Amino acid sequence: MEFTDRVLTCIDCGAEFVFTAGEQVFFHDKQFKNDPKRCKQCKAKRVRGNQKVRPETRTTCSECGAETTVPFKPTQGRPVLCRSCFQKQGKLVMAPEAAR
Repeated sequence: MEFTDRVLTCIDCGAEFVFTAGEQVFFHDKQFKNDPKRCKQCKAKRVRGNQKVRPETRTTCSECGAETTVPFKPTQGRPVLCRSCFQKQGKLVMAPEAAR
């Protein structure tokens, strides 16, 4: 099968970009059915923009009482720890295993 460079239009910015013969060979080898819809710049923006933003919730540490933020919404009945108390707790849990 013969591939030649083709000019496509980005659906995001409307700019024209070249879908090279080499890229077409790659798409054919991978059995991709659709041509690319976005130019490289818009594709890169889209990838960077899809990073999930964690909701930060202000709360009080159950261990030391310090004001802290956590990357989740706390549920009732479960302790919430600040970073230093959480790390201390992790070391305490690992200590008995190290003694074996």
